[in-house]
Amino acid sequence: MGVTERKSTGQAPTSLDGTGPIPGYHVRLGCDSPLRLDCGVELFDFPTAYQTYGRLNADKSNAVLVCHALTGDQFVADAHPVTGKPGWWEMMVGAGKVLDTDRFYVICANILGGCMGTIGPREVNPATGKAWGLSFPVITIADMVRAQAMLIDHLGIDRLFAVVGGSLGGMQVLEWAASYPQRLYTAIPIATALLHTAQNIAFHEVGRQAIMADPDWCGGDYLDQGKRPLRGLAVARMAAHITYLSESALHQKFGRKLQDRKAFTYGFDADFQVESYLRYQGSIFVDRFDANSYLYITRAMDYFDLVESHGGPTKLFRNTPVRFCIVSFTGDWLYPTPENQKIVHALNAVAANVSFAEVVSDKGHDAFLLDEPDFHRVLTGFISGAWERRQGHAAAQG
Repeated sequence: MGVTERKSTGQAPTSLDGTGPIPGYHVRLGCDSPLRLDCGVELFDFPTAYQTYGRLNADKSNAVLVCHALTGDQFVADAHPVTGKPGWWEMMVGAGKVLDTDRFYVICANILGGCMGTIGPREVNPATGKAWGLSFPVITIADMVRAQAMLIDHLGIDRLFAVVGGSLGGMQVLEWAASYPQRLYTAIPIATALLHTAQNIAFHEVGRQAIMADPDWCGGDYLDQGKRPLRGLAVARMAAHITYLSESALHQKFGRKLQDRKAFTYGFDADFQVESYLRYQGSIFVDRFDANSYLYITRAMDYFDLVESHGGPTKLFRNTPVRFCIVSFTGDWLYPTPENQKIVHALNAVAANVSFAEVVSDKGHDAFLLDEPDFHRVLTGFISGAWERRQGHAAAQG
């Protein structure tokens, strides 16, 4: 008999727009044993918000953990409670889809430091009764994964069938495979890298400085002062959004077309369609994301260096039992194919079981979030094959 998740009791965290509690599942972790962060701080009795799709089977062998990217959250295949928009991976998760919920029990948690119900800088620090703000400890991707492992323990799952995610989500997948190789059967890191490059750190720093330069940031104490640095956060989102797209995609979609006018205004209004598009992306982002969370999560990405943190290239993935599928996209210049191939090379160096696919796409880094049939076929083939092997092995074992 499968296991049906029950909604948590107690007061759920409030959504960013203040309209009501965040829907879904909420649990408090670290009650018996704290989460020790890389910075040395310990977190006790902290909230985690998550969503599940499908049903956990009797032997708990069909669980898939989806790790979300920087601006994502746990609402993978649900309408977002703030924006009302479809889930960010709705085309991938559901009955008959790549992550088939008729077969798999799909879990996605809001990451540590997030702003949709998991502990982060906008949550209340019980020691002060006020929002953590910049008193929240600096976190790493390894910390995020440790918190996820605590959630998986809470759900009573010993071993995940798969951990999958793109971008920052892919970094979490790699951390899972490096830190908990006995707890997952397959790892699917998509459009990601073993470390954050100087260029990517630089892009993040531009966004952080935009936020901190906004007078309404108030040194990070804006929530207690009844303000929000909306302009700075919008600019940060605009700068980042450019990196998610390819030059060809921008050109095909916008070129130099003007926005609702036939001639230049000779001013600084949004003359070009691409300007209007970026302003719109910035304006809608601030409704669903917290500025300090943006600072903390981007910093965690900057600190990411899987090889260094796991003792060097000779130790990383050594004797791993995990089956890997690495996917990159030709139009992705944020985490380009050579960065993904470095993951493949590290796995080949220890004779790991690894598949690699470069998907032809002109959609840029965001291709993994979009309708890319070749990408979906690659994942479907890998997941189906791995599931059949897993089931066959289980049957042979009795």
